Amino acid sequence: MKENRLSRRTFLGKTSLAAAGTVAAALGRSATGAIDMSKVERLVKKGRINQSVSKWCYGKFSLDELCAISNKMGIKAIDLLGPGDFPTVKKHGLLCSMISTHGLGNGINRKENHEQCLAKIRDSIDAAAEYGFPNVITFPGNRRGMSDEEGIENSVIALKQVAGHAEKKKVTICIEYLNSKVNHKDYMFDKTAWGVEVCKKVGSERVKILYDIYHAQIMEGDIIRTIRDNKDYIGHYHTGGNPGRNEIDDTQELYYPAIMRAIADTGFKGYVAHEFVPKRDPLESLAYAVRICDV
Repeated sequence: MKENRLSRRTFLGKTSLAAAGTVAAALGRSATGAIDMSKVERLVKKGRINQSVSKWCYGKFSLDELCAISNKMGIKAIDLLGPGDFPTVKKHGLLCSMISTHGLGNGINRKENHEQCLAKIRDSIDAAAEYGFPNVITFPGNRRGMSDEEGIENSVIALKQVAGHAEKKKVTICIEYLNSKVNHKDYMFDKTAWGVEVCKKVGSERVKILYDIYHAQIMEGDIIRTIRDNKDYIGHYHTGGNPGRNEIDDTQELYYPAIMRAIADTGFKGYVAHEFVPKRDPLESLAYAVRICDV
């Protein structure tokens, strides 16, 4: 008897991923290769996922160009910017979905870093509130021999000092999950449970996790179950293909349409930011990602 079910590869070749590539290839390039904004099409149709894009991954575009492209595609925000970028984002009717603060190596897991880190977090919260932007980022930092328990305790002490300010300003502080295996050796927050415990102990709706799917896949996998089980503690998402942190297509091991459906089904109303580094034409790669994540 013939197998009636489509294989994953056959499915990808026949449905949304192939369609995404077809759309992307027709987008926005003149004969000289320059971006023709009049040809960039709106790709977001369903809008269950609020999509964003990280500027650092798209160095070939100026912020002004990336905003214009994003606006036309249906992307709602640009990720990981500072206050100097906000007027440009606002000009295009977009948001900054995650505001930068302090560095990731020397973070809030050490008391000697608290004064400097908290000052930057407060400043970013104020800037976010002024412009009506939703989130600021923070990092626990590297271990340097520190136990999980001490890191949690120190991070909670720090975050409790700014949680009330974040609540008052209606801005969420997001602690980023990064992998310590490939990209960020010795980074402390490299397991979901660590961040969940910090959030529980702080006890504020304005302190949540930035769940980076690329990093989480390297460290733990089991992405969809983790999202469902910890939905109350996740305030922001990043995408990226694994291995390599490149395009989120069928060259890598994560199947993003299913992940996006799982996120949408939790009732998540925040932002999912594309944070992969394109290996191919960045305009096509971004268009492809936007299309397959519009579930």
